[in-house]
Amino acid sequence: MGSVNHNILSYPTYFFDCDGVLLDSNRVKSEAFYLAAVDYGEEAAQELVKYNSENGGVSRQEKFHYFFDTILGFNDFPHDKYMLALERYAEKVREGLAQCAIAPGAREFLESLPEESHCFVVSGGEQNEVKWALEKKDLARYFTDIYGNPDDKMELVRASKARYNWKYPALFFGDARYDHVVAQEFDMDFIFMLKFSEYKDARSYVKENSLFSVNKFDEL
Repeated sequence: MGSVNHNILSYPTYFFDCDGVLLDSNRVKSEAFYLAAVDYGEEAAQELVKYNSENGGVSRQEKFHYFFDTILGFNDFPHDKYMLALERYAEKVREGLAQCAIAPGAREFLESLPEESHCFVVSGGEQNEVKWALEKKDLARYFTDIYGNPDDKMELVRASKARYNWKYPALFFGDARYDHVVAQEFDMDFIFMLKFSEYKDARSYVKENSLFSVNKFDEL
């Protein structure tokens, strides 16, 4: 599904990506990927940043696998280097998340949702890290549950359905192509949040797929 077929405040179930939707944190992630990779050369680091921006919603593990397998072309996967890169990335992300802003209108929108609705976060970020960031911003209290990697977003939504048996119709707020793919898989309505998206083809993707889009929550 692509369009929004109900009053936005009347859905029984809501899903939110975190980075670029609830928090202005996409740049934090891009900078962290760069810093974790730059020891392997400027060109390789920029390629990883580009891959990250084109594959929002995909886990950091998959992105660093791509970095070592495809960008650097290691014949034997360098597990130690991979783990070190993940650790450096996580360190830089945590520093950045502590400082990043809440997306404009996000808190007010969450407060306006029906108390009886189920609200979930499904993020490509590491689950404990996402929970920590949302708790630090005093946003965690608005959500039924908060999900993150190492599981893929498809599995996260499936797990939320199995545990909470949430009801349709459901509405997904995302800022990446993959967010829309997940929403389609589970027959959810979808709103593309444009303001902080790093997906360079976002506006053309929205147009091609006839999606409802806004820059920020206070436009809803």
